[in-house]
Amino acid sequence: MMVPDSSASDPVGPKSRAGQDGRSGQPDRPGQDGRPGQDSRSGASDASGASGASGQPGVGGPVRLDGPWTHRDVAANGARFHIAELGEGPLVLLLHGFPQFWWTWRHQLTALADAGYRAVAMDLRGVGGSDRTPRGYDPANLALDVTGVIRSLGEPDAALVGHDMGGYLAWTAAVMRPKLVRRLVVSSMPHPRRWRSSMLSDFAQTRAGSYVWGFQRPWVPERQLVADDAALVGRLIRDWAGPRTSDFPDDATLDVYRRAMCIPSTAHCSIEPYRWMVRSLARPDGIQFNRRMRLPVRVPTLHLHGSLDPAIRTRSAAGSGEYVEAPYRWRLFDGLGHFPHEEDPDGFSAELINWLKDTEPDR
Repeated sequence: MMVPDSSASDPVGPKSRAGQDGRSGQPDRPGQDGRPGQDSRSGASDASGASGASGQPGVGGPVRLDGPWTHRDVAANGARFHIAELGEGPLVLLLHGFPQFWWTWRHQLTALADAGYRAVAMDLRGVGGSDRTPRGYDPANLALDVTGVIRSLGEPDAALVGHDMGGYLAWTAAVMRPKLVRRLVVSSMPHPRRWRSSMLSDFAQTRAGSYVWGFQRPWVPERQLVADDAALVGRLIRDWAGPRTSDFPDDATLDVYRRAMCIPSTAHCSIEPYRWMVRSLARPDGIQFNRRMRLPVRVPTLHLHGSLDPAIRTRSAAGSGEYVEAPYRWRLFDGLGHFPHEEDPDGFSAELINWLKDTEPDR
């Protein structure tokens, strides 16, 4: 059972209040925490983007924002995923993190297309315009979503670019389906085994990742995320951004992310991967996943990180190279926080494209 795509419905969030408590409407009778309803069905939207680049919603709703890209849906791994694509050439698949959706890659979509790549940004399961399923939020299944989209796009492989949770899944996909991953780029996220050890043994990282522990509570985190028109989403992005860039995030950008979080069931589905990551630590499925991730990454890897990232400490991310048995390049962006691709889009895109075009990436 799945919740229909709400990305083409009337916008909700800061520009259009759906209720006094900040929660959106209930077309499929989700619970008060925004979880998928028991009688929901999957559905695909045919709405095209009709919003300005500033993020003002039009007939495309709060997700299918207008731009030079095109929107469509693809089927993979038993679900339907919304993608925005631009350009022609080798496939570069972009994976967003929390608390965002595909639109976080808007700068890279145009830069990659101009550089001769087929750039595709997908909404992860349960977020943006993709299906909201009641289960399937463990990293192994989410990684199969990613590799399934590569196959559905008719490509033999892709360069995966992941940020935050998208980076966690990119690491996972490179281990599970190496033949489908041509190159790997991860931003603001350690290797899954490194993340696990840092959260359990490094007090500073445990404190920095306190939001992950807070997500383990039932009901409450979902309500907090959508309360007051998802004001918490705006605060998290502001708090995690670095001080170097004064124009990110601006209010218009935050409004886009807040509206997207207010789509029914999105808050719950966004939190579920983090719940699995913690609750499975001592369970057989979590132990098995951790053992599986011992397999080395054998594709060229570019690891990007902001030097002032308050959510993922530099020391936590920097040790990930030990899990890569291929050319590995570490790049630290001075003065940037958790969102280097938005805080310095030109610098990030240049680093990404130069590395993708390098036929002999250094270790």
